[in-house]
Amino acid sequence: MLSLRSVSRFRATNFARMMSSKTPNPIDVDTGKHELWREGINDHDNEPMVRRRDGTLQPLEKLRGFINYQRNPEPYRDPLERVTDWGELNPTSEDIDLKHNETERKVQAARCMDCGTPFCSTHSGCPVNNKIPEWNTLVYEDQMQSAIDRLHSTNNFPEFTGRVCPAPCEGACVAGLVDNPVTIKNIEYAIVDKAWEDGYIVPRVPKTRTGMSVAIVGSGPSGLAAADQLNQMGHNVTVFEREDRIGGLLMYGIPNMKLSKDTVDRRVDLLRQEGIEFVTNANIGENIDINELRSNFDALTLCIGATMPRDLPIPGRDLKGIHFAMEFLTKNQKRLLMTSEGALESTWSKDDFITAAGKDVIVIGGGDTGTDCIGTSMRHRCRSVTNFELMPVPPNERAEDNPWPQWPRVYGVDYGHAEVAAVFGEDPRVYSVMTKEFLGDEDGNLRALVTQEVEITDKGPVPIDGTEKEWETDLAILSMGFVAPESYVSDELGLEVDQRNNIHAIYGDYRTSTEGVFAAGDCRRGQSLVVWAINEGRGVANACNAFLEKKKEAEMGSADSKFAGLV
Repeated sequence: MLSLRSVSRFRATNFARMMSSKTPNPIDVDTGKHELWREGINDHDNEPMVRRRDGTLQPLEKLRGFINYQRNPEPYRDPLERVTDWGELNPTSEDIDLKHNETERKVQAARCMDCGTPFCSTHSGCPVNNKIPEWNTLVYEDQMQSAIDRLHSTNNFPEFTGRVCPAPCEGACVAGLVDNPVTIKNIEYAIVDKAWEDGYIVPRVPKTRTGMSVAIVGSGPSGLAAADQLNQMGHNVTVFEREDRIGGLLMYGIPNMKLSKDTVDRRVDLLRQEGIEFVTNANIGENIDINELRSNFDALTLCIGATMPRDLPIPGRDLKGIHFAMEFLTKNQKRLLMTSEGALESTWSKDDFITAAGKDVIVIGGGDTGTDCIGTSMRHRCRSVTNFELMPVPPNERAEDNPWPQWPRVYGVDYGHAEVAAVFGEDPRVYSVMTKEFLGDEDGNLRALVTQEVEITDKGPVPIDGTEKEWETDLAILSMGFVAPESYVSDELGLEVDQRNNIHAIYGDYRTSTEGVFAAGDCRRGQSLVVWAINEGRGVANACNAFLEKKKEAEMGSADSKFAGLV
C-alpha cells in the first residue's frame, strides 16, 4: 500500500507530466493576464472565452478551474519605478497593464478547488479561519457584496492582511499539493478594495448598549480587533495609545509602501463613527495612572505588543550609527507624515530622523522587518545595502521535515530584495554569517563591522575559524526580532509573566492573574503575524464579553436583593 507521501508524489508527478504536454502558455505576454477572445462587436455582449492550459479558448468555468487555468498573481509595480516614491507596492487602478481586471480575478477564483477539507481555512493555513472557498466562489459569481460580508465575518481588517500578510493560507492550499496554490491573498485584497470603492463598507452603530465599559491599551491590530468586536457586542470601548496616532504597528512599524497610512486611517475613522473612543498620547503608567483606569472601567484589556527588540551585545555596540529596526522605521514614517501635512524640512530635528541617504547600509537579520528596512533604505537613496542572515540559504522546494500543509520554508525573493537586485544588480542577502564586532573611527562613528561564517548544528550556530571578514558600513540596522513586551505596565499591575517575560494568560481564556484584566496579541503570545494579532483580538473580546456579562448579572442580582427587602 502506498503511503500518503508516495501518493502525493505520484499525483504531483503525473500532474506535472500532464501540464508539460500542454505547451501553449495561456498567459498573454503583453497583458500579463489570461488571453481572452469575444464574439460580436460589443465587448459586453457576452462572457469572454478564456485561454486554457491546453491552448484552447473556452468559456470560463470553475468545475475544473484548477486544471484549466494557470496561477497568475497580480504583480507589484516595477522595482525601478516604485523605489522613487513611497506609494504602495500593489498597482493602482491607473496601472491597467498590471492590475487584474474583473475577468482575470474570476479566472483566479475559479482555480479554487472543491476540496473536501480546505486546509487554507484551518490554523495550519489561516489563523482567523477565513472562509476562503466560500468567498472565492462568490467572487467567481460576481457577488462582491456577499464576498465582503463573508470575509468580514472572520476578519475585521482584510485590507491590512491582504497587503501585509505572508499568506500562510497559500502554503496550505490543497491545489499546492500538485500545482501552484490559488492566489488567495490577491483575491482577499481585491474583495475589500472593491467593497470600499463601491460603498459596501459603512458604519455599523450598535442599536443597544450594555452599559458596561472596557479600556483597551494599545491600538495595534489586536487592540483594534478587540475594540471592534466588543463595540459590536454593545459595550462602551475606549482605546488608549501612547503614540500620537492610532494604529500601533500598522501606523509606525509597517512602511508606507506595504500599507498606506490612509488605509489605516480610513478603517480607524470607521471604527470611530461606530462609537469607539480613541485617546492618543496616553502612556499608561507614565501620564495615565493604571489604577485610575481600572477604577473607571469595568474591564481592562492589554494589547501592548512585544516592543523590546533583541539586541546584539558585541564589542562596539555603543558606536553611533547602530540602530534598532523599529527605531529606523518609526522615525522614517513620522517624517513622511510630517511632510504630507506640510511641515517644512527646516523644522525637522536631526534626532528625530535616521537617514540612509548615501550610506553603506547593513541590515542584520531577515524576515519581514528586515525587508522593510531594506526597502526604506532604497527609498532614502543609500549607496549600498547588504542583508545578513544567520541561517543557511533555504531550499528551493520543501524539505522532508517541512511537509504540506506547513508554511513552506523555501527560498523566496521579497519586494526589498527585488528592488536591490534591480538597482544594484544582485541580491543583498549573505547567508550563514554572524556579526562578531563593530568597528568605529576616532569620533565614535561606525565605520565597519566584522563577520564570521557559521555552521548550524544541533547545538546552534558554530563559528568557523578563519572566516572573518570586514565590511564597510556607516549605518547598521538590527532586525533580529522582539523578545517581550515592555514590563512597566505588567509590573505596576503585578501580573504574572511566563518564561519569556510575556504576560501570562492562557490562549482561549486570555485572563491574566489579576481579576478583570485581560491580555492578547504579541504581549501574550510573543512576536507574531498581524493575522494572529487579529485572531487574538477577536478571542480576547469573547473572553472579556463573558466576564462583563457575568459582572452585569452579579450587579443586577445585588440590586434586586436590595429592593427585595422593601416589598
